[in-house]
Order: sequence, then structure tokens, then C-alpha cells
Amino acid sequence: MADEVLCSVEDGVATITLNRPEKRNALNTPMLDALTARFDELDARSDLRVVVLRGAGTAFCSGRDLAEMRQQQARGADPESDVITVFQRVERSPHATIAMVNGDAFAGGCELALHCDLRIAADHARFAMPLVRIGLVVPFPLGQKLVEIIGPAHTREILLTGRPVDARRAYEIGMVHRVVPASEIERATADMARSIAENAPLSLAGMKQVVQRAISLRERLDHADLDELARRARKSDDAREGVRAMLEKRRPNFRGA
Repeated sequence: MADEVLCSVEDGVATITLNRPEKRNALNTPMLDALTARFDELDARSDLRVVVLRGAGTAFCSGRDLAEMRQQQARGADPESDVITVFQRVERSPHATIAMVNGDAFAGGCELALHCDLRIAADHARFAMPLVRIGLVVPFPLGQKLVEIIGPAHTREILLTGRPVDARRAYEIGMVHRVVPASEIERATADMARSIAENAPLSLAGMKQVVQRAISLRERLDHADLDELARRARKSDDAREGVRAMLEKRRPNFRGA
């Protein structure tokens, strides 16, 4: 488990690396557990100011591990609840967080980046929420995060088409803060982390709390009916067919059931 989520600390900046490059850093249960454990450890440290989140290899994160999701579907388990909990845990970190999006950030990978405070993308990176292509409905808290960052118009396009947007387009719609050549992304991220880490600790903590309080009203919205809609979609034949088709690299045959 520990090898799948690496962590290093230097000069007040922690770097967490999703380390399943052969699976494009797809999130499985051990990885989600390890990510939570890493943030628990780092949040307790008073010498830290910034946490950088990155992926090993050529992708940032391809989202939920579809092979594990297929197994969960077979036994009737909910593959989304743990993902939501972990992403919200990342968002609540008292430290400033930066997603260094060094490659594709799809589905849960896109949402993981969005739950960080800041995002720097390599110019070849792509962002996508292709749930509609495998018969799923975005969980309300994750759809809400998209609307919060890029607004309802762009959220509709991303969710309803399921198509990726490139880094430049992501910058245009406010999804990322900076786009840099791939060869410069580590330096650009380090520069941003350093510029934050040099600031006053109490000010940094207070700034994060101000923003979190400003968006806290979202948690009062009732979405039980939408949760049920998403749950039904996850348990549908279409969802099973969508995951099978993705794993088998073929076009899904959806039947609306």
C-alpha cells in the first residue's frame, strides 16, 4: 500500500505521488486508504505549509480502477462513497494544496485535482469526466465541485459530452491556474509552492478557512434524491456494460436499463 502513494518533505513542502504508473495511477481501495493516511500524517505537522499532489509516469490519474469497480459491481457494493470521502478529506487539509497535473486527469483524477486549492497543468494534459460513456451519474458532491469551479455552462458540456478538454481549454474555463510546457512543470510547481511556503503560517491557515467558510453553504443542500438516482445508475445493466466495454476496449451497447 505504502509504495502506491509516496511522500517526501523538503523545506515546508510535502510531495505526494500517486505511484501506479502502469495503471495510469488508477485509484483502487488500498491507494485511497494510503492517500487518506498520508494526509492524516501531514496535517498533524506544524512545519508544513504546502502539499503538492502529482502522478508518477505519464498520467496524473485516470480515475477509479475499473477492474476493481467491476468486482464491486458484481457483489453489489458502492464504488463511489470512499472516493467522495477521500476527495473531501484532501479539500479539508489545513495546508495549501497544489495539483501538479503532469498528464491526463480523467474522472476521479479530474475531481482529485479539482479538490486541491491550485492546479498547474502540463500543456499536453487533458481533463475529462467520461462517466456518461460508461453509464454512470456523477455523485452530487463531485458535480457540485465542477459547478463551483467552472460554472454550470462548462459543467454541462464536460458532463454531457464526456469528452476531454485540453490544458489550454481548461485554463480558459478556469479549471486550472497555469499551463506550462511539460519540461517546466516541476519547476513551475516548485516556484508556486515556495511562494506560498514563504508566507505567514497563521495567514495561510486563515485564508484557507475563509474560503472554506464561504463555500460551506453547499453542504446544506439536500441531495438524497440525486444520490438515489446515481446509485440506481451505478447498479444498472448499462453501468456494468459500460465498465465491461471500457475494459474490453470496445463501444458499449447501452439499453437504458
